Amino acid sequence: MTNVDAGGGDRLALAVLVQYRMATTEQMHLVIAPGVRIEQTRRRLAKLREEGLVDRITLPRAGRTRVWFPTEYGVAIAGEWPELRGRRPPKKVADPTAVRLRVGHGLTVTETALAFLQDARHRGDLCQPLDWIPEVYHPVGGGEAVIPDALLYYRRGPGDGDGGAMLRAFVEVDRATMGPERLAAKLGAYERLHRYAAVPVGRRRSFNQEPVEEDWRRRYPLFPRLLFVLDGTGPTGIETRINALHAAARDLALSGLLRQVPVLAAPLVDLLHNGPSAPVWRPVHDPARRVSWMHSAHP
Repeated sequence: MTNVDAGGGDRLALAVLVQYRMATTEQMHLVIAPGVRIEQTRRRLAKLREEGLVDRITLPRAGRTRVWFPTEYGVAIAGEWPELRGRRPPKKVADPTAVRLRVGHGLTVTETALAFLQDARHRGDLCQPLDWIPEVYHPVGGGEAVIPDALLYYRRGPGDGDGGAMLRAFVEVDRATMGPERLAAKLGAYERLHRYAAVPVGRRRSFNQEPVEEDWRRRYPLFPRLLFVLDGTGPTGIETRINALHAAARDLALSGLLRQVPVLAAPLVDLLHNGPSAPVWRPVHDPARRVSWMHSAHP
């Protein structure tokens, strides 16, 4: 890459766009460089565009918002960096038409990431831009997989009294583009992931063998929390979706997941107004309560 600043700002900007898929100019500024003037971020993005590493589309609405995304060349360059190794973006991540068609959901996912990043900075916790990892593939057998909108890594500050515990969460961002029942069906998918254990090739299950370890344990010491972020509808629609999740949580097949894993839902507007650490989250098995996602211990 030519003309990269020694401080690594160009590298971080490109890495964020490759990992997040897309972001507006303002979102990029708040993610990578909130302490400087936004004009510096605009110049950085323009330079990366001149070098063929990123590109942009302009949304045909008030303000003509610019949405940035990586080019194929940018994806190829960043894909060789250690911080992005093994994180393969979708094939269409560099396609302007695909970006335009996914812009509503894509920018909402980026806005959700920004809510967690800003909250961590305010609290003195540790959550870096690349700790938000979209679309991590988790197989559940039969050629199927669970692919959360994002996997979040978040380390609480030592002042919380737990020595700086590492928290992990699967984040599902729902913009009311699917019915409440389809949203609630995602609980079943996560339940399958929670109990899925792949049998090694050439080995058959038998009653006298020790059980095969669940696949997720190879990645995580605890199954990540499951957070549903709800947007794209008013208060009535939010309640309808939380009620659908609550109804699904009554299924006995989900009892193992719900006993061991916090499964919470909250409106995006509450996250943006109060911060994700505030008690704005509603447990799907008991939606009358309000809790903080980070202090909601495994049931």
